[in-house]
Amino acid sequence: MSRVPVAPSLQEATRAFLAFLEFNRNVSVHTLRAYRTDLEQWLHFLATRRGVRPSQLALDAFDTDGVRDFMGSLHDRGNSRASTSRRLAALRTFARYLVRDEQIAADPTSMVGTPRRERTLPAHLTTPDMDRLLQAPDTTTVAGRRDAAILELFYASGLRLSELVALDLQ
Repeated sequence: MSRVPVAPSLQEATRAFLAFLEFNRNVSVHTLRAYRTDLEQWLHFLATRRGVRPSQLALDAFDTDGVRDFMGSLHDRGNSRASTSRRLAALRTFARYLVRDEQIAADPTSMVGTPRRERTLPAHLTTPDMDRLLQAPDTTTVAGRRDAAILELFYASGLRLSELVALDLQ
């Protein structure tokens, strides 16, 4: 009597993926820990959603709707867009691994958009703070005059610090 091979559970596939990362990809311990945490959180989300234990999830539980719902739950819990994007990146890498290993036919993450990065305005100095900064160098010394010239140029030109540092006197 021949035995039909049993497909691994999603949890077993996750463990195999993490072992693959550790031994074949030689990722850092921090990266491995992040992937493990992200994938375990996702497995628990899926298991709770389906009313089963994580070990009972079949590979077909990895679907686009589950990924989208997981991303939505992260947003609802107040996770930053950067954290949500990192978790999605872990799921995408895992999906590519499963497709390459022919455990699933298609990548369920391919139709899930990456959250847009949050745009924050750069910090700026108030006018009194800027005035104090420009008055700080001791202009009675050569180094003080140099520092005052650098600050004036930096403030008036809008150069980036790297551009200011790279300036050549010629």
